[in-house]
Amino acid sequence: MDKHKQRLHYLFSDFCIATLVWVVLNELRYVEIAQHEGFGSPGSFFGSYPVLKGQVLIPFFWLVLYYFSGYYNRPFGKSRIDELFGTFVTVSIGVVVIFFYVILNDLPESFDIYYTIFFTYYLMQFVLTYACRVFITSWALRKARRREWMPNVLVIGAGSQAVKVQDELQQSGYRVTGFVRENERIEPMVDSDRLLGTMDDLPLLMATYLVDELVIVPGEQIPDDEIIRILYSLYHYNRPIKIRTGKNNPLFKAHVKTVHDIPFVEVTANNFSEAGKNIKNAADKLASVLALTLLSPLYAYIAFRVKRSSRGPVFFRQERIGYMGRPFMICKFRTMYADASQQDPLLTEKDDPRVTPFGRFLRKYRLDELPQFWNVLKGDMSVVGPRPEQRYYIGQIVRKAPYYYLLHNVRPGITSWGMVKYGYAETVDKMIERLQYDIMYYENMSLALDITILVYTIKIVLTGKGV
Repeated sequence: MDKHKQRLHYLFSDFCIATLVWVVLNELRYVEIAQHEGFGSPGSFFGSYPVLKGQVLIPFFWLVLYYFSGYYNRPFGKSRIDELFGTFVTVSIGVVVIFFYVILNDLPESFDIYYTIFFTYYLMQFVLTYACRVFITSWALRKARRREWMPNVLVIGAGSQAVKVQDELQQSGYRVTGFVRENERIEPMVDSDRLLGTMDDLPLLMATYLVDELVIVPGEQIPDDEIIRILYSLYHYNRPIKIRTGKNNPLFKAHVKTVHDIPFVEVTANNFSEAGKNIKNAADKLASVLALTLLSPLYAYIAFRVKRSSRGPVFFRQERIGYMGRPFMICKFRTMYADASQQDPLLTEKDDPRVTPFGRFLRKYRLDELPQFWNVLKGDMSVVGPRPEQRYYIGQIVRKAPYYYLLHNVRPGITSWGMVKYGYAETVDKMIERLQYDIMYYENMSLALDITILVYTIKIVLTGKGV
């Protein structure tokens, strides 16, 4: 299974259909309108600058619209009903936009011609786009039924449960590449020729074999903290990860899905719509560019005041753990005295003597967070998302709340539901209390919720209630 090739099939089909339909529509526009406005031949109409520009731009407009609809995010496993509804909604929006922006500039002899052009365009764009998409999807499904296309799964685990899962996965259309022994103390139960190695061999195995998904089937003797450690070690491979649940599963906060009656937690997925993900990502980039540009005078003033208030650098950089468990360097305006960073990791307390007077002002109005728009632009963070933590504190948090790892399935944010509803945490226990708000955000992610959090954040900034 090649996701990139399948995605290209959809892209090429949508582009060709959009191009063809616009050519046919221009033929209709010429017959009904243009030839009565002075265009003596189809060539003169099609060769005019507005028509040529539209013929180039309109197909790309459709691709951009389809991208924001989230249609290309998952080229495999599409639902026929979702595909029908999604195409209907997207085409409806696109046709209305093009009609009002382009076609209404035409001046037909009769108003009824507008109806003819609109519904002709709508039906052609919808029927042909959907028909081609269904053909590509059905072709992929036939390949899967004939077992020509099967997701390749590497199973982390080699005990009796892994043997059972192997049979069930194969019946459900998966190809089990092999097994990795998750713990050398547990005797493997799978066939020796199917056992590819241990967790230490995983980097080489991922480079050697074609693996589409990772499935964790831990033995009953594996402790919860070791399961969490295994999960963290898998994130950087950027593959979908599922884990088999149990009665005392530490991942109870995650949504459980079933594959052929086997309960799995899909740990790299959440309920945020594909369209919402794409819109949020584009909005993050736009917001970061605007903030870094428009607020540059404020950045310069704060930098001057930070430098003047105490010796040391203007910016404070610190490693945090972000999306898919990857470390990144967060950037903030320095609010503490320079020698404070040389101490062991310590959470900031109320009236913390390490904080400078100007730093206390910055923290009160959350202005120290402004440089993080650079992290957003780089793709390390989002404007809204769970607060990123240091590896040192994550290790303490997961001992009491192992479901914390779920937050690494989304990009951390400059502001979060936990920060606006709870604020800064001075101890690990308070961090765990704040975690409940971030888990709530994770389970209910939406653009509307992001906007709500931004409104609360602006209120905090304006009222100076950031501490």
